[in-house]
Amino acid sequence: MAKISVADKLGVNKFNVYEEKSHIVIDKQYPDAAEVDRVVRICPAALYTADANGVRFDYLGCLECGTCRVLSGGKVVTDWQYPVGSFGVSFRKS
Repeated sequence: MAKISVADKLGVNKFNVYEEKSHIVIDKQYPDAAEVDRVVRICPAALYTADANGVRFDYLGCLECGTCRVLSGGKVVTDWQYPVGSFGVSFRKS
């Protein structure tokens, strides 16, 4: 049996994105680099990035696991909600 990469597994999921509003709000200029780095490293879909301009989040591939919310404790991730209505991720088997 061939091994399947994480990227291939994530590519099977279906995302119905509510493009008008992100379900996660972040503090883009949070001053504690160590705290930002924790959130960047913990996201299983690798949707957080940080550079000299601050932290960015791309909610379009969010797995809605809530890991960033729990780990951040209201610091970097200031608000976390599930996407509205029929929006969000639909997990599929490969």
